[in-house]
Amino acid sequence: MRSSKQLRHRFRMTLPALLLVLLVAPAHAQQTDQTKLIAERNRIEQELQQVAVVDRKVMVPMRDGTRMAADIYRPRNAKGKVPVIFSRTPYNFNFWDVKLGAPRDMKMALETVKRGYALVEMNERGHFFSEGHYEILGAPVTDGSDAIRWMASQPWANGKVGTTGCSSTAEWQLAVAAEGDPEFTTFNVMGFGAGVGKVGPYYEQGNWFRGGAMQMLFLAWLYGEQNQVRPMFPADTSQADLIKASRLFDLAPQMPPVDWDKAFWHLPVNDIMRSVDAPAGMAANAMPIPTGGNMIARAPNDPAWSRGGLWNDTMQVNKPGLWFVSWYDVSVSPNLAAYNHVRATATKAVADQQYLMISPSLHCRFTRDGEDTMIGDLSVGDARFDYESLIYGWFDHFLKGEDNGLLKKQPKVMYYAMGENRWKQSETWPPKGAVQRTLYLSSEGKANTLYGDGKLADVADASDRPDSFLYDPSNPVPTYGGGGCCQGNAVKFGAYDQRAHETRNDILVYDTAAFTEDVEVSGPIGVTLYVSSDAKDTDFTFKVIDVHPDGKAYNITENIQRMRYRDGYDKPLAWMAPGQVYKVTFQPIDTSNVFKVGHKLRVAISSSNFPRFDRNLNTGGNNYDEAKGVVARNMIHHDAAYPSQVTLTIVPGGGKLANVSVGR
Repeated sequence: MRSSKQLRHRFRMTLPALLLVLLVAPAHAQQTDQTKLIAERNRIEQELQQVAVVDRKVMVPMRDGTRMAADIYRPRNAKGKVPVIFSRTPYNFNFWDVKLGAPRDMKMALETVKRGYALVEMNERGHFFSEGHYEILGAPVTDGSDAIRWMASQPWANGKVGTTGCSSTAEWQLAVAAEGDPEFTTFNVMGFGAGVGKVGPYYEQGNWFRGGAMQMLFLAWLYGEQNQVRPMFPADTSQADLIKASRLFDLAPQMPPVDWDKAFWHLPVNDIMRSVDAPAGMAANAMPIPTGGNMIARAPNDPAWSRGGLWNDTMQVNKPGLWFVSWYDVSVSPNLAAYNHVRATATKAVADQQYLMISPSLHCRFTRDGEDTMIGDLSVGDARFDYESLIYGWFDHFLKGEDNGLLKKQPKVMYYAMGENRWKQSETWPPKGAVQRTLYLSSEGKANTLYGDGKLADVADASDRPDSFLYDPSNPVPTYGGGGCCQGNAVKFGAYDQRAHETRNDILVYDTAAFTEDVEVSGPIGVTLYVSSDAKDTDFTFKVIDVHPDGKAYNITENIQRMRYRDGYDKPLAWMAPGQVYKVTFQPIDTSNVFKVGHKLRVAISSSNFPRFDRNLNTGGNNYDEAKGVVARNMIHHDAAYPSQVTLTIVPGGGKLANVSVGR
């Protein structure tokens, strides 16, 4: 047996060694993983060089002489001319991963070339190697037309161009499609809400607004995108030198990290960018761009919005379209309204060539849905779908002219019904045969918190017993889940159990009775409230929630309305007078959720959802340039004279299941 002195000596000797193992082992594993990654990237690049003609850092001139940087990949042994798949983006697609010291992931280029297409990747004006000043969506719109015409005219091109991409790589497509260039053959838009300006009742102006309230995401997003002062190479730099330089400088800004969970609280809002030491740019500064910049000072109907790259419903789209939307994205209903508008206004042949997919995903996560797809803390089952086959099959039909039967096999609309967790199909959105059901808010005047007496009933109350709460802008209801993106560490998007938040006294809660049969709610949800306030202006918010038998309450969708815009965004501002009751109808918001037997539908009402939306300071001032707010006492009225209500779109019989091979 060893003496205690020997044991102590051994312990002193082995503890540093143990610590060294603990530190070195992860580093060694990380190094091994990186070595494998580099080897795989090099393998893909080598294969790409074998099968493709690679032409990088091509500077494509626009009509004003400004040049956009493009990388081009086309089949090396093509028999004849080839169609083009075009991806235009504000993001970094540099072929060399400067930090890794290896090629970037070139799987998309390799797959596209193998399928017989040329892939053209191009940066928007004012980003990376592209010249000029950056404007959201790559304005002017003529840049898109010029780029498409240029690539269609190349000696290796067959004259047909199709576009694809998600988020900012999709949002510019509709406005350019409306230009009507014959070379622009078809489009595939995914998560494209920030490209929609105005459509029907929606004045979101590219997701800048919701119900007249500002969506705070753009401050975080523009922090890294709006930079107007950036390094550029001289105009006479050769293509060969640009390619060499790309291995040294990808021109991606390395922005200092920002704690957005704190930064969003700063007032006034128009000073947030300065408070985080952001570069000057379009968010809060006048800029030499088509819209003039200073976005934060614009109202929803400001003419500046129409001078950029946004599409609106005065612009006819007559191109076949493949549309991807998701339930927990930052914008759903304007996307669906755009789809329906194009189907209603295009020529009959083109209207019949509009196809829609609605997944349950978060922003641009379509292809990452899995066998057990999690949206926040909620499992929505197996939401997988073979998007790649659908997209290439689409392009095969429209760009190559292949008679592959895709348009006959693919339903016009495929949507994922949460709760039942199944893909379903329809010829329209909402599904044909859907009916409206209206439920009325009811209480004894004490609907505050989930422990209150709020109910959703089939008939309105006989007399008004209004519910009231105090809305304090310095203590807003925090955003917890929902649809959105791009807000750094400030928000977790998706579906989460809302009960902890629903103990707040400034949240009114109204529940149905437990459902005795499965009920599919698929389509727009409309909410009309009769409200009063002692403030000149305030906001009202709602969430629609699926309450499970165990009490867990998962948010499905949400909305907000700024009262000054309740009469319309192109009407005079409508202020409130103390004690007067006003009717406010929210913009419809879409979803698809099957409320199973034993579940309840809950509507939670308040006056804030921060930092998803900016706080109304309740003063009636500009809001964006104010540093102090006032507390508002807000009331919800509900009786025969004031029938506050929620209207659901219900699909009798649960709709038609879709035939999905992937994941089933």
